Amino acid sequence: VQLQASGGGLVQAGGSLRLSCVASGRPTLRFYAVGWFRQAPGKDREFVAAIDEGGGATLTADSVKGRFFMSRDNAKNTVYLELNSLKPEDTAVYYCAGRLGGLRLSDHEYDYWGQGTEVTVSS
Repeated sequence: VQLQASGGGLVQAGGSLRLSCVASGRPTLRFYAVGWFRQAPGKDREFVAAIDEGGGATLTADSVKGRFFMSRDNAKNTVYLELNSLKPEDTAVYYCAGRLGGLRLSDHEYDYWGQGTEVTVSS
């Protein structure tokens, strides 16, 4: 499977964005749990959120809980990350990643990665 993230951009603090992660290839995205990770300049990549194969279970990092929401549309082979009440500290490159076999928090446990989409939040 190949993943492509999009939807990033420049937004003012308090604003919102919706990131998309579109899958192509086989097997289709419905077999994969998908996670979003982010990497700010000079920092390690960190977990943001993850969703299971059916969309019935999600995990969200404490730093974004209540502001970021993950969903998926398997018919469209797409996973979404809705970013609300954005803060300058949310500035990072956001990556989606897929894995077979359920949700995980560690980026090391994801096998398939998109190229990243950049989110910049101005104060």
